[in-house]
Amino acid sequence: MALLPQIRGPQDVQALAPAQLPALAQEIRERLIAVTAKNGGHVGPNLGVVELSIALHRVFNTPQDKFVFDVAHQGYVHKLLTGRNGTDFDGIRTTGGLSGFLNREESLHDVFGAGHAGTALSAAVGLANARDRLGEDAHVVALIGDAALTCGVTMEALNNAANSTKRLVIILNDNEWSIDRNVGAIADILNKLIVTRSYNQSQQGLKRLLGQSRVGTKLLNFGRSFKRHVKNWYTRNSSLFEQYGIRYIGPIDGHDLPTVEKYLRFCKDAKGPVLLHVRTEKGRGLGAALQNPEKFHGTGAFDPETGDSLATGKPGAPKAWQDVFGALLVREAKADTKVVGITAAMPSGTGLNQLKQALPGQYHDVGIAEEHAALFAAGLAARDLRPVCAIYSTFLQRAYDMVIHDVCLQRLPVTFCMDRAGVSPSDGPTHHGLFDIAYLRCVPNVTLMQPKDEDELSDMLHTALQSGAPMFIRYPRGPAAGKAIKAQPALIPLGKAEVLQPGIDIQLWALGAMVPEAKVLAEKLAAETGLSVGVVNARFAKPIDATLLVAQAKAAKLIVTLEDGAVTGGFGTGALEALAEHGVRTPLVRLGWPDHFVGHATDVKTLRAANGLSPDQMLATVKAALR
Repeated sequence: MALLPQIRGPQDVQALAPAQLPALAQEIRERLIAVTAKNGGHVGPNLGVVELSIALHRVFNTPQDKFVFDVAHQGYVHKLLTGRNGTDFDGIRTTGGLSGFLNREESLHDVFGAGHAGTALSAAVGLANARDRLGEDAHVVALIGDAALTCGVTMEALNNAANSTKRLVIILNDNEWSIDRNVGAIADILNKLIVTRSYNQSQQGLKRLLGQSRVGTKLLNFGRSFKRHVKNWYTRNSSLFEQYGIRYIGPIDGHDLPTVEKYLRFCKDAKGPVLLHVRTEKGRGLGAALQNPEKFHGTGAFDPETGDSLATGKPGAPKAWQDVFGALLVREAKADTKVVGITAAMPSGTGLNQLKQALPGQYHDVGIAEEHAALFAAGLAARDLRPVCAIYSTFLQRAYDMVIHDVCLQRLPVTFCMDRAGVSPSDGPTHHGLFDIAYLRCVPNVTLMQPKDEDELSDMLHTALQSGAPMFIRYPRGPAAGKAIKAQPALIPLGKAEVLQPGIDIQLWALGAMVPEAKVLAEKLAAETGLSVGVVNARFAKPIDATLLVAQAKAAKLIVTLEDGAVTGGFGTGALEALAEHGVRTPLVRLGWPDHFVGHATDVKTLRAANGLSPDQMLATVKAALR
């Protein structure tokens, strides 16, 4: 009889006999593979925490006890064990289905939402401190990945934990991967913390030896101190966490359910913050995920038998924007050794894996540390190098202070290339890149541009690297436009738009991904209204080509801006400001994402229709403005 369909919450997991747990783990893995093969998702991370998640729900009781998952992309098993194994889980990451991350609005068992790395420990310290203040007795458990230790905010939380709470359980889920393999000193330290066979044998041998005498028995009573000193003798690093006042236990095998459960029960009764180091295998149970952990960290639909992607695209289909960018950066770096590429643990997602392979000496992966990436780039730029930071729009938010204070204030020549600008439909609000135009427009010394096609991206990247100033280029997720790239890039005049279609009555100013939408809208408007409709490729969100905009507005009945970003404070707002500064009162309609957090859905088309941005909805909006 299947076990998983009977699970409605932690009590049902706790009611199972230990002998039934391996079967439950197998059913969960089969369920994960079946659903993610259809919908895509974070396959490897969830397959790696099946036993750990089962043990957590056997030892602790949510929602009274609070689980905080770092990023929470590994929370699918938690969802299955807390009453969400039904049609909602079948539709995870699709329109109307469950979120691919924890979501406070989805379940009481999701005490803290997430989506960005490194946030779990700080949130858990806050939750534990609140529990202490309120006189409650619940447990707080933070599940963090080894890659989270490269995030500055995690280290800040470690520094504060022992002084802020009386009791906290931290699970360090160590699988040696974030998205790509972990890099840097923290990864080296954790590798040294893996208990060697010689340490295990020496510890057991010493215990047997000392236990044979009265003096030895007294020594054994030191317990924790004895173990720590023996471990230090072999690793010299095991006290890393204890220097922060956090008791360190482990590492243990994260797939040995009885062992994990035993140690969790010990941690549950411990006083003060305690960290349990758990070793897991990312992608366990799916051969393809074990062989290619980076691909199966987060993937689209795939064949569960072979692991082959199902959405491979038609032969000759345009490359993804990030891959186009990656090839262009290699070309620029080969032509100029001052060009250096920087990624924050996402070489494939940003396209920088191409630079890593072609010119490893001009490539840097700094781990999940966007703030450091921006500051590191500023340091390089201060010595007249030309660093290119490739960071998703949503993750660049984390380095905003560095963008303002360290790059733009000093007018250093750092180029930020922001992938996933616009919506990332199945990932949802934590991953949409909708705010970069608004948060960058207000910063002095910023030039912000977006290409309509691959050839224009080539020109923009070349222009940015030649400018000697802070430059920002944004482009969306998914396939590019399919435009051929000329052999030699050209310099683009800064702040100059491009007229694609002349017109008089209505002028459509579109940015990047919205240029094709503007062309369709112009055709429909001309057909239904009989008016002369022009289309402008704005190219620059800052500075806006005020000269062209004002000249067109003085002759037009209506100006319409189209942008793939938040309309509040965005490109259209900048156009309004430019017209106001020149005393032009021509009506202006702003088409962009509305002032609320946009959810997740199966595709971009569905999200646009749900937010008033389908072709027919935009046409109706413009026609209403004309009336």
